Amino acid sequence: MEEADVVETKKGTISVASAFPAHQEAVQDRDHKFLTKAVDEAYKGVENGDGGPFGAVVVLNNEVVAACHNMVLNHTDPTAHAEVTAIREACKKLNKIELADCEIYASCEPCPMCFGAIHLSRIKRLVYGAKAEAAIAIGFDDFIADALRGTSFYQKSQLEIKRADGTQAIIAEQVFEKTKEKFQMY
Repeated sequence: MEEADVVETKKGTISVASAFPAHQEAVQDRDHKFLTKAVDEAYKGVENGDGGPFGAVVVLNNEVVAACHNMVLNHTDPTAHAEVTAIREACKKLNKIELADCEIYASCEPCPMCFGAIHLSRIKRLVYGAKAEAAIAIGFDDFIADALRGTSFYQKSQLEIKRADGTQAIIAEQVFEKTKEKFQMY
C-alpha cells in the first residue's frame, strides 16, 4: 500500500483520503458524469428554445436532485439562468434553503448572479466546464467575465444606482430592527 501524504487543514482536522490516487480518479469520474449531465441540459435548453446554452445539476449524496437548463426565454425572466433554476428546484425538492450538503455542476463558469445564488444557498462545491470566454465568444455579455475577475468597468451597463436618503432610508432600515425577533435565517 502506498504511503499517503497527510494534509492538515485550517481547523486542525486531517485529510488523508484525497492523497490516494484511486480517490482522485473516483472524484474525476464522478465529476465527469455530473458535468456531462449539465452539458446535456445545456443542449436540451437550446433545442427546446428555452434559453442560452447553459445547464446545471445539483447533486446530493451522489444523486441528482435537480437538473436544469437556462429558462430565460421560456419564462421571460432574465434571472432564470441554469444555476439559479437548479438551485430553486433543489430547494423545493429538499424543502430547505440551505444546500450545504450539495454540490453544483455547471456547464459554464457562473455569472455573478449565479455565483451569488450558489454562495447564498451554501452549496459546498462548484464544478464548471467552459470558461466564461466561451459564452462571450458567441455574443453573451462580456462584462460577466470582467465582473468575476474584477478586471474591467461594466461598459454595457446604463444603470444608475442611488441610495435613498432621509425618511425613506430610515423607514427601510427600520424593517430589519423591527423584524429581527420574528425572522431568523438559520
